[in-house]
Amino acid sequence: MNAMQDLEKQLICPICLEMFTKPVVILPCQHNLCRKCANDVFQASNPYLPARGGSVTSGGRFRCPSCRHEVVLDRHGVYGLQRNLLVENIIDMFKQESSSSSSKPAAPERKEESPMCEVHAEEKINIYCVTHSVPTCSMCKVFGAHKDCEVAPLTSIYQTQKTELSDGIAMMVGSNGRIQGIISQLEEACRAIEENGRRQKSLVCEKFDHLYAVLEEKKRVMGQRVTHEQEEKLNYIRGLTSKYGDHLEESCKTVETGIQTMEEPEMAVFLQASTPLLKKIMEASSTAHMDKVERGYENMDHYSVNFTREGRALRSIDFLQDDEDDEEDEDEEEGAEEGEGIQASLGGGNATSVQTSVPTLMNPTPTVDKSAAAT
Repeated sequence: MNAMQDLEKQLICPICLEMFTKPVVILPCQHNLCRKCANDVFQASNPYLPARGGSVTSGGRFRCPSCRHEVVLDRHGVYGLQRNLLVENIIDMFKQESSSSSSKPAAPERKEESPMCEVHAEEKINIYCVTHSVPTCSMCKVFGAHKDCEVAPLTSIYQTQKTELSDGIAMMVGSNGRIQGIISQLEEACRAIEENGRRQKSLVCEKFDHLYAVLEEKKRVMGQRVTHEQEEKLNYIRGLTSKYGDHLEESCKTVETGIQTMEEPEMAVFLQASTPLLKKIMEASSTAHMDKVERGYENMDHYSVNFTREGRALRSIDFLQDDEDDEEDEDEEEGAEEGEGIQASLGGGNATSVQTSVPTLMNPTPTVDKSAAAT
């Protein structure tokens, strides 16, 4: 008989606390449930999924009430779970054995000892004090502490409270299933938040990389402008240096010729040579016909830059308040390369918007007036 009782305990559904009702479904964790109870747990865990005809037919998930293992269903829902035919056969055999045992003369049952009253040691507890919500004995009602209390038979109170306890357990099981469903949804929300955060950080990095590329291109263009004027001025100065060198060389030759002429003893020969030589010396002594460099011509200070306002604008970059098309933002940033403005466009909505204006980074390159330098 004990073996039958142990077997009956193994055939009790953890949800309805009754013997499994066919069909019995087996979960991936190898625990069993009545199909109806599996439906109840699933609907409690997924309150927002639609149900058809009292049974869920769409995919979803819930947790096994025995081991808390997560059960993932396909589009067939609970009907997609495999039936445990072995357990169903055992239930049939158990019911047949129970019915055959009931037809035999019942063996004398062993009487369970009833609890005795603590005040009246020889009296069994056989009534229930409704006033104090405690079981007691008849002597306590007649002569003892409960003589003025309202009492009731133990059987009626027993059945009432057992029903209430069973209903409370069923309610708690359903409530636990709903709470587990909420926990599953919250865990899914956490995973979604982590994934969305990674994606948005990647987009932010892409936007900043684009901004770095714009700045690098601007730096290259401005550096080329400085280099161009530098080469232009160097070429001009080197040309003047070459001209003055040629003039100096010609002057030295003229001086050497003049010294040789001074040594000529014949007056007629001397006069013939001195007249053109004096004219040549006068021409060589004058540099008025040659270009001269203005004071400060070598300075390059007009290429100075000041990024104070741009720094404030960059530090004020923030996320956009309204959703905008990324391509439009990129077009605005490309237009800002001429110093008109830079659009701080990083990411999606639900934040604040900042439009930064960046003025021209430097003055136009001054041209060199060579004719003025020559005067």
